[in-house]
Amino acid sequence: MTVTVERGSAAGGKRRSGRAAHRPRRPGDSYALFLLPGALAFLAVVVVPFLMNTGVSFTDWQGVGGPEWSGLANYRELAGDEDFWASFRHSLFMVVAMAAVPTALGLVLAAALFDFVGKHFGGRVTAVLRACFYLPQVLPIAVAGIVWSWILAPENGSLNEVLKAVGLGGWQQDWLGDPDLALYTVMAVMVWVQLGFPLVVFMAGLQRVDPALYEAAELDGAGWWRRFRHITLPQIRPEIHVVLLWCTIAALKVFGAVYVLTKGGPGGATDVPSYFSFTTFFEKTQVGYGAAISTVLTVLVLALALVGLKLQERTDA
Repeated sequence: MTVTVERGSAAGGKRRSGRAAHRPRRPGDSYALFLLPGALAFLAVVVVPFLMNTGVSFTDWQGVGGPEWSGLANYRELAGDEDFWASFRHSLFMVVAMAAVPTALGLVLAAALFDFVGKHFGGRVTAVLRACFYLPQVLPIAVAGIVWSWILAPENGSLNEVLKAVGLGGWQQDWLGDPDLALYTVMAVMVWVQLGFPLVVFMAGLQRVDPALYEAAELDGAGWWRRFRHITLPQIRPEIHVVLLWCTIAALKVFGAVYVLTKGGPGGATDVPSYFSFTTFFEKTQVGYGAAISTVLTVLVLALALVGLKLQERTDA
């Protein structure tokens, strides 16, 4: 009898130790392994180059030979550089063209496609129109820029030829060569390029809105505009925050369109900080000064992203 009890207790001890040895791991125990590759890539591609660029910004260097330490000289020069501040003002215009206008137009178009076109013409027509609006996002910016440079060419450009054909030849312009028009022309092109992104995001957000809200509002006699103001806007507020933040950062970093369409001209009329940094690096070979420009731009983008995320958290709370 005693032997049986001891064996039972010994077996129970083995079972308990086996359970202790094979207890399930907590979900958070293995997350670090999955995050490690991304963290290493982020460190190698973003953090290390940024720190190296910041170090170069404190030097006087032409890209060859050894850099000479200059301290804050590049930043002091940058604070009084009119060309830099002019390029920064142009980037604010780009924020309007790539964030404010596409977000507003995207909201209206997404609501119209979802609430009107989808009901009256079906989902297939809505999908085709959505794809057409999104097409500029799929095109490489170099291809889109070259096509638009053909359209806007002063001689034999499609836009000027159309104006001439419909009897509006007096409206023909050198759209990309006139300092008074070039920036607004580039802005119009960027509205066309950027519009598809907010539209797709807002249409995805509208999928989660309860259709009963629209049906109840329609039964109460609310028109499309009232449904848009009182149902659509409040329901997709998180998507609006994401789109505004994403598009604003893209506007501050814009480079390809300016490079292809105008190369910052004419006379610096379309220069933006990213292109100004590029020309300072590779054309003027002022590597330390160009590094200071890109460092300031990076810090500005990071600060804007942090502020935007904080505002979103406060609004959602």
